[in-house]
Amino acid sequence: MDLKEINIGAIIESGVVESGIEMDRICNFFNTTEEEILKMYQSDDLEAKMLLRWSKLLDYDFFRLYSQHLILYAPMSSRDYNHISEKKSASSLPQFRKNIYTKEIIEFILNKISKGEMTKAQIMNEYKIPKTTLYKWIAKYKK
Repeated sequence: MDLKEINIGAIIESGVVESGIEMDRICNFFNTTEEEILKMYQSDDLEAKMLLRWSKLLDYDFFRLYSQHLILYAPMSSRDYNHISEKKSASSLPQFRKNIYTKEIIEFILNKISKGEMTKAQIMNEYKIPKTTLYKWIAKYKK
Protein backbone atom coordinates (compact mmCIF):
# COMPACT_ATOMS: atom_id res chain seq x y z
CA MET A 1 0.00 0.00 0.00
CA ASP A 2 1.30 3.44 -0.93
CA LEU A 3 1.06 5.71 2.11
CA LYS A 4 2.23 8.75 0.15
CA GLU A 5 -1.04 9.04 -1.78
CA ILE A 6 -3.96 7.82 0.33
CA ASN A 7 -7.17 7.13 -1.60
CA ILE A 8 -9.39 6.43 1.38
CA GLY A 9 -12.48 5.54 -0.67
CA ALA A 10 -10.69 2.76 -2.52
CA ILE A 11 -9.18 1.46 0.72
CA ILE A 12 -12.60 1.38 2.38
CA GLU A 13 -14.07 -0.40 -0.63
CA SER A 14 -11.40 -3.10 -0.45
CA GLY A 15 -12.09 -3.45 3.28
CA VAL A 16 -15.79 -3.97 2.55
CA VAL A 17 -14.97 -6.60 -0.09
CA GLU A 18 -12.62 -8.44 2.31
CA SER A 19 -15.13 -8.37 5.17
CA GLY A 20 -18.02 -9.48 2.97
CA ILE A 21 -20.49 -7.01 4.48
CA GLU A 22 -23.56 -6.67 2.30
CA MET A 23 -24.62 -3.34 0.85
CA ASP A 24 -27.99 -3.43 2.65
CA ARG A 25 -26.26 -3.59 6.02
CA ILE A 26 -23.92 -0.73 5.07
CA CYS A 27 -26.83 1.43 3.88
CA ASN A 28 -28.72 0.75 7.12
CA PHE A 29 -25.66 1.52 9.23
CA PHE A 30 -25.12 4.88 7.53
CA ASN A 31 -28.82 5.53 6.98
CA THR A 32 -28.15 6.38 3.35
CA THR A 33 -28.58 5.04 -0.17
CA GLU A 34 -26.39 2.66 -2.13
CA GLU A 35 -25.60 5.55 -4.49
CA GLU A 36 -24.12 7.59 -1.62
CA ILE A 37 -22.01 4.63 -0.49
CA LEU A 38 -20.67 4.20 -4.02
CA LYS A 39 -19.78 7.91 -4.07
CA MET A 40 -17.80 7.40 -0.87
CA TYR A 41 -15.86 4.59 -2.55
CA GLN A 42 -14.88 7.04 -5.31
CA SER A 43 -13.86 9.79 -2.87
CA ASP A 44 -10.21 10.60 -2.16
CA ASP A 45 -11.14 11.91 1.27
CA LEU A 46 -13.97 11.73 3.78
CA GLU A 47 -14.87 13.90 6.74
CA ALA A 48 -13.62 12.64 10.08
CA LYS A 49 -17.04 11.71 11.44
CA MET A 50 -17.73 9.51 8.41
CA LEU A 51 -14.27 7.93 8.59
CA LEU A 52 -14.88 7.12 12.27
CA ARG A 53 -18.13 5.37 11.37
CA TRP A 54 -16.37 3.34 8.65
CA SER A 55 -13.68 2.42 11.20
CA LYS A 56 -16.35 1.12 13.57
CA LEU A 57 -18.25 -0.78 10.89
CA LEU A 58 -15.18 -2.49 9.43
CA ASP A 59 -13.34 -2.77 12.76
CA TYR A 60 -10.25 -1.12 11.28
CA ASP A 61 -8.47 2.12 12.27
CA PHE A 62 -8.47 4.11 9.02
CA PHE A 63 -7.00 7.11 10.85
CA ARG A 64 -3.81 5.13 11.34
CA LEU A 65 -3.13 5.39 7.60
CA TYR A 66 -2.87 9.15 8.01
CA SER A 67 -0.78 8.85 11.17
CA GLN A 68 1.66 6.60 9.35
CA HIS A 69 1.76 9.07 6.47
CA LEU A 70 2.81 11.78 8.94
CA ILE A 71 5.51 9.55 10.42
CA LEU A 72 6.98 8.84 6.99
CA TYR A 73 6.45 12.07 5.09
CA ALA A 74 6.21 15.03 7.51
CA PRO A 75 9.09 17.36 6.67
CA MET A 76 11.53 18.12 9.47
CA SER A 77 11.48 21.86 8.83
CA SER A 78 7.77 22.24 9.56
CA ARG A 79 8.10 20.27 12.79
CA ASP A 80 11.03 22.41 13.96
CA TYR A 81 9.28 25.64 12.99
CA ASN A 82 6.67 25.19 15.70
CA HIS A 83 9.34 24.76 18.40
CA ILE A 84 11.43 27.88 17.77
CA SER A 85 10.83 29.49 21.14
CA GLU A 86 12.79 28.24 24.14
CA LYS A 87 9.65 27.88 26.26
CA LYS A 88 7.10 25.41 25.04
CA SER A 89 3.58 26.54 25.73
CA ALA A 90 1.34 23.97 27.34
CA SER A 91 -1.13 22.57 24.87
CA SER A 92 -4.57 21.25 25.63
CA LEU A 93 -4.18 18.79 22.74
CA PRO A 94 -3.04 15.26 23.56
CA GLN A 95 0.65 14.75 22.84
CA PHE A 96 1.77 11.69 20.88
CA ARG A 97 5.28 10.48 20.32
CA LYS A 98 6.37 10.88 16.72
CA ASN A 99 8.88 8.06 16.82
CA ILE A 100 6.50 5.15 17.34
CA TYR A 101 6.80 2.89 14.33
CA THR A 102 4.27 0.17 13.67
CA LYS A 103 5.15 -3.26 12.36
CA GLU A 104 3.74 -2.25 8.96
CA ILE A 105 6.07 0.76 8.75
CA ILE A 106 9.08 -1.34 9.75
CA GLU A 107 8.20 -3.95 7.12
CA PHE A 108 7.71 -1.20 4.52
CA ILE A 109 11.16 0.26 5.23
CA LEU A 110 12.94 -3.10 5.35
CA ASN A 111 11.20 -4.14 2.13
CA LYS A 112 12.59 -1.04 0.39
CA ILE A 113 16.10 -2.04 1.47
CA SER A 114 15.77 -5.75 0.62
CA LYS A 115 14.38 -5.05 -2.86
CA GLY A 116 17.19 -2.57 -3.50
CA GLU A 117 14.74 0.30 -4.06
CA MET A 118 16.56 2.45 -1.50
CA THR A 119 19.86 2.32 0.35
CA LYS A 120 20.13 2.58 4.12
CA ALA A 121 21.45 6.12 3.76
CA GLN A 122 18.50 7.11 1.57
CA ILE A 123 16.07 5.65 4.12
CA MET A 124 17.72 7.61 6.93
CA ASN A 125 17.65 10.85 4.91
CA GLU A 126 14.17 10.61 3.43
CA TYR A 127 12.27 9.19 6.41
CA LYS A 128 14.46 10.68 9.17
CA ILE A 129 14.93 7.31 10.84
CA PRO A 130 17.97 7.25 13.15
CA LYS A 131 20.83 5.03 12.07
CA THR A 132 20.75 2.98 15.28
CA THR A 133 17.01 2.38 14.94
CA LEU A 134 17.36 1.21 11.34
CA TYR A 135 20.21 -1.17 12.15
CA LYS A 136 18.29 -2.58 15.15
CA TRP A 137 15.34 -3.28 12.85
CA ILE A 138 17.59 -5.01 10.33
CA ALA A 139 19.12 -7.20 13.05
CA LYS A 140 15.80 -7.99 14.70
CA TYR A 141 13.71 -8.67 11.59
CA LYS A 142 16.32 -10.45 9.44
CA LYS A 143 14.66 -13.06 7.23
